[in-house]
Amino acid sequence: MKNLKEELKRLQKFHELILQYAGEGIYGLDINGHTTFVNDAAAQMVVWELKDLIGKNQHNIIHHTKGDGTKYQETKCYIYAAFKDGTVHHVENELFWRKDGTSFPVEYTSTPIKDDNGKILGAVVVFKDITQRRQSEEIIKKTNHDLQIALTELETLKEKLEEENKYLQQEIKLDHNFEEIISQSKKFKKVLSQVEQVADTDATVLILGESGTGKELIARAIHNLSDRNNSAMVKVNCAALPSTLIESELFGHEKGAFTGALQQKIGRFELADQGTIFLDEIGELPLELQSKLLRVLQENEFERIGNSITTVVDVRVIAATNKELKEEIEKGNFREDLYYRLNVFPIELPPLRERKEDIPILVKHFLLKYGLKFGKKIESISNESIKKLSNYSWPGNIRELENVIERAVIITKGTKLHIGDYFENLISNDDQSINTLLENERKHILKALEASNWKISGENGAAKILDVRRTTLDARIKKLNITKPK
Repeated sequence: MKNLKEELKRLQKFHELILQYAGEGIYGLDINGHTTFVNDAAAQMVVWELKDLIGKNQHNIIHHTKGDGTKYQETKCYIYAAFKDGTVHHVENELFWRKDGTSFPVEYTSTPIKDDNGKILGAVVVFKDITQRRQSEEIIKKTNHDLQIALTELETLKEKLEEENKYLQQEIKLDHNFEEIISQSKKFKKVLSQVEQVADTDATVLILGESGTGKELIARAIHNLSDRNNSAMVKVNCAALPSTLIESELFGHEKGAFTGALQQKIGRFELADQGTIFLDEIGELPLELQSKLLRVLQENEFERIGNSITTVVDVRVIAATNKELKEEIEKGNFREDLYYRLNVFPIELPPLRERKEDIPILVKHFLLKYGLKFGKKIESISNESIKKLSNYSWPGNIRELENVIERAVIITKGTKLHIGDYFENLISNDDQSINTLLENERKHILKALEASNWKISGENGAAKILDVRRTTLDARIKKLNITKPK
């Protein structure tokens, strides 16, 4: 019997040692919530002496709260719940408070203690400080957040690069008029001087001139001579896009922003970041978008359609128009404040009829270009043909001249360029005054209008026949007082 008692004491002592050396905090409670046992780990974590805990009300000493610091009502916590419902309660988002008033996050289990008859005698609480775990979780959470941001930025960059690549592939397919600017005109040399003056600044440039005078060529020259020439010059033709699409084209949209927005789109302003954007036909920009463009010019920021996050860009703006913007302002079609913001450095391109001395060298350039294209070796053009070309007023300017030479190369047999009978009705052989040139232009336009049954735009319209823009043709019809016969 004596040996049995000693063995029981030894086992009891051993079990107490196990509890004392356990890494978790452990304490026992009786049915009234008084502490019956506390191991060293528990006392150290809450910074209380063992003697101050045993026999005392646990709820009043080892104070604990919800994770946000909200206090429980007396005995309404999960620890006391084990006394009432007799079930195990596991909690991971609460705080235990130390004697010095500081707290630490805990994970604990409150397990009811029952006798052989199932009567609840108290509970045992096992808890551990999960500060390091929480810190690790926060680090992981922050890391995941940073990774998500990085992935989003990477995806945005990928989309931007894809859009840039798509845009540049489109640009590569374009057949630009010149490899370099060709002119010996004094008027055009003044333009080139202005290009050199403004190129190495970030000033906004407004290029003015009739359709076909080479506004895009000048814009590219400004970009290529600037510090931004390592980035793209992105072009937008404001007249070629429907008003319902131009906002998306300029500023982009999010997936689902409107019907048909099946994926996110990077706008042209984002594509032009660190580079240049060329807004051709700026006079055609819808009035409702002009305020958004004004904001970009002033603040360098905008929002994509369907996104409230502000996008900041560093873009140099070059705009061009063949319209009289001051007249558009008077009509209420163009914002005056936007006009002054665009008109920081205006460059006006002379029409081809005011730089006739350039016609021979332009003709030679186009002969070489289209001779190579069509596999023809055309070595000369008669003085008579040059005279005819020089006497014409060229309402379509350089674009129209190029078109005429291309057609002439196609129909020419041999090594000498022939303009063809078609042009005999359009160009006078004699030296004529300015008034007669205007009259020739009037007859030329009338002939095209009659051929198109007075249809101006569209596939078979007069503008297509003349190879000029509809807006240019409208302006020339108005200036020449051309009216449809009744």
